[in-house]
Amino acid sequence: MMKNEKTIPLTEEEIARLSELEGVLEYKFKKKKLLQNALVHSSYANELRTKQISAESNERLEFLGDSVLSLATSEYLYREFGAKHGEGELSRIRASVVCESSLHEFAKTLKLGEFLYLGKGEETTQGRERKSILADAFEAVLGAIYLDSGLSAAKKYLQRFITPIIEDIKKSGKTRDYKTLLQQIVQRTPGEILEYTLVDESGPAHERVFEVHVLLNNNVIGRGKSKTKRAAEQAAAKMGLVWFGE
Repeated sequence: MMKNEKTIPLTEEEIARLSELEGVLEYKFKKKKLLQNALVHSSYANELRTKQISAESNERLEFLGDSVLSLATSEYLYREFGAKHGEGELSRIRASVVCESSLHEFAKTLKLGEFLYLGKGEETTQGRERKSILADAFEAVLGAIYLDSGLSAAKKYLQRFITPIIEDIKKSGKTRDYKTLLQQIVQRTPGEILEYTLVDESGPAHERVFEVHVLLNNNVIGRGKSKTKRAAEQAAAKMGLVWFGE
C-alpha cells in the first residue's frame, strides 16, 4: 500500500468503538489498525475500492489466525492429555474444538458481529449473523493479536475459549466426535434432516449450563447438558447414537 493512499480513518468515534470491543476481548491493542483490519469483511473492502479508498480485508489475518489457532490448540492438547491419547485421537479432539461451529460460538460470545465492517449486500442478508463470517472474524482477531503482541498473548486470549471445552472432554472422557458419527449414520438415508437446538441456558455468566436437543426430522432423538454448547451437542449426539442402536 502506497503512503499517499487513503485508508479507513481512525476517527475518535472509531477509536471509541474499537475500545469498546477491546473491553470485550479483554485485550488492548498497541496498534488499533490491526484490530480494525481484523473486522473488515471483503464485501466492505470491495465497496471502498470503488471510492478509491484502500482497505485490506481480514482474509490474510484470518489465514494467520487459523495457523495460530491450530498451533496453540495442538500445544494445549499435547500438554493436557497423556501419552495414552494417540495422534489420531488428539486430531479428532482438536477438530471438535476448533471447528467452524465452535469458532462461531466464540465470536457470538464476543458479539463480534456488531463490530464488523460489512458491504451493503452482506448487511441486508444478515451477514452479521452468518456462521462463516463470524468464525473467520474470530480467527482474524486472533491473528491480529499475534501480530500485535506475539504468540504468548494470542495463546492467553484463546485459552479462555478452548479451556472449558477441553476440560469438559477430560472430565467426561468423551473424546470421540459423536456429532460426526451421528451425521454419518443419518446420511445413509437421503433426505433425512438432522439439527441441533438450544432449548435452555441457565446459571450465572461464569457458570453457564446449556441444554441441547438433537432432532431427526423434527423428532427429538437425544438430549445433552454441559457447561459449553459444543459439549452439550456432543452429549445429545451420543444419545442419538444410542437411539440408532450404536
